[in-house]
Amino acid sequence: MPPSARDRDDEVDLIIDAWSRRLPDVDLTPLDVMSRLRRVSNRLGRLRANAFSGAGLAAWEFDVLAALGRAEPPHELSPAQLIEATMIGSAAMTNRLENLSRRGLVERRPNPRDRRSVLVRLTSEGAMRVDEAMRRLAQREAEELRGLTREEQATLARLLRRLAEGSE
Repeated sequence: MPPSARDRDDEVDLIIDAWSRRLPDVDLTPLDVMSRLRRVSNRLGRLRANAFSGAGLAAWEFDVLAALGRAEPPHELSPAQLIEATMIGSAAMTNRLENLSRRGLVERRPNPRDRRSVLVRLTSEGAMRVDEAMRRLAQREAEELRGLTREEQATLARLLRRLAEGSE
C-alpha cells in the first residue's frame, strides 16, 4: 500500500535527517515544529499580500487601516495609539499616515482635546478597502485551513497561543 501524503517525508524531514547525520549529538526535534512554522508563516505572508493587493492595499496599509477599522466609531485614533497597535516606530508611522492621507484612505484632524496633536480617522474609501481586504483574507485563510477539522483548528490555535505567550 502506498504511503499517504501525511506519512511521506517532507522537505523539513529531509533537512532534519541530513543535519542528524552531520550533527548526531544535537537534538533537532525543535526543527520539526519551528521549521514548519517558518514555512507556514512564509506562505501566510504571501497569502495575506495577495488578499490585500486584491483590495488595492499593501500589507502595511492594511495594518494601519485595520487598527482604525477596529476602533469604535468614528474609527479614529491618535498616531501614538496607531504606533502601539501596529508596533512600528514613530517616523515610519508618520510616513505611512502621509501616504494613506494622500490616497484618501485616512484623514487627519486636530485633536479637540489637545490642539497640538492630531487624530487619524478612517475615510469611507479606507473603510471600504480594509473591509474588502479582510473579507478576502478570511476567505483565503479558510481555504488554507480546509484540510483541518474545526477541532484540529481549535487545537492548533490553542497550542500556537501557548507558544506565542511563551515568547512574550
